[in-house]
Amino acid sequence: MLARPPRSDQPGSTLARPVLAGIVTALVGFTSSFAVVLTGLAAVGASPAEAASGLLALCLTMGLACIVLAWRYRMPITAAWSTPGAALLAATGAVEGGWPAAVGAFLVAAALILLTALWPALGALIARIPPSIAQAMLAGVLLPLCLAPITGLVADPWGVIPVVVTWLVFARLAPRWAVPLAFVAAAVVVAISLVQSGAPVDAGLLLPRVELTAPVFTVGALVGIALPLFIVTMASQNVPGVAIMRSFGYEVPWRPAMLVTGVGTAAAAAAGGHAINLAAISAALAASPEADPDRGRRWIAGVSTGASYLVLGAFSAAFAALVLLAPDAVIPAVAGLALFGAFGSSVQQAIDDPGERIPAVVTFLVAASGIAVLGVSAAFWALVAGLLVRGALHIGRRGPAG
Repeated sequence: MLARPPRSDQPGSTLARPVLAGIVTALVGFTSSFAVVLTGLAAVGASPAEAASGLLALCLTMGLACIVLAWRYRMPITAAWSTPGAALLAATGAVEGGWPAAVGAFLVAAALILLTALWPALGALIARIPPSIAQAMLAGVLLPLCLAPITGLVADPWGVIPVVVTWLVFARLAPRWAVPLAFVAAAVVVAISLVQSGAPVDAGLLLPRVELTAPVFTVGALVGIALPLFIVTMASQNVPGVAIMRSFGYEVPWRPAMLVTGVGTAAAAAAGGHAINLAAISAALAASPEADPDRGRRWIAGVSTGASYLVLGAFSAAFAALVLLAPDAVIPAVAGLALFGAFGSSVQQAIDDPGERIPAVVTFLVAASGIAVLGVSAAFWALVAGLLVRGALHIGRRGPAG
């Protein structure tokens, strides 16, 4: 009897589609925000080698998290590094205790994520923070970074103009690829700059390596980094990530997801990684029908995303070297462009409810001010100020009579 030809709806006949979707998910997620991650790690005291190590650790842990969650639950669950968390680090700057204290804060954030999985009351407590306050804090943190493309146009027009123009053109033609292609334009600018200067490139910078740091725990880092990092990671990544997956018909197993990402964050911390979490925006690339018309086969895209992150980890040192060798204004411009969408979304959610607008504005302004009091960063004081103003405005207020 002659064998029948394979049907187009059999798994083997469409395997390439979800695999390709996973590769695209990883490429877009990585190239859109790795500059933000390196900027954040450097801001809190990481040396170039330590920041490169952190990028490598994040690639490995979120790659493994994608593979474990997608394979185990047969869903296109993807993990990502906390881009809002990295932006928070960039806005916070150095804290008492330097880089070791920042590493200690990463470990505390990991413990809080794990505690959220084991103790549901903590998740409920975070959920009680008004979304307008949390998003206003994030918007204030993002504002200085989003100004970098504008200030860069003045500081280095010949280096930044090609990046901004590339981003603008593809924001119109192919929005998903606008930031990655802006990074390609930045890489071309860096290459031209190196050729013109004739500066040699140390081949050792291109080899990935792990730099371990013993953690130090300080009050300033715990309150100024760990707590805000945990809040923005939960409010801006994990909760939206679950909602996006639900919109495609997938119910993410909350406790296992928090356990995997919490363990991943803890494992990456000593090597310089700040936090991993459920993917939010990029989650749609692997979970949508474009990944595969068959919902039951899209989990392959999640595994492919994880495998792609592991491969990208092998090139993480090269990407870090590119940032190190770039003219001063170029990479911050790319990072700022990458955060425009997140900034706009945060502002919209912060002021959407007229009754919450004044507390949100206060939160935003305090976070954007960059003040540090008692060694604690502005992000924490923004939360405190916003909640105090909200409490003062709402105290004694009752709802309309029924």
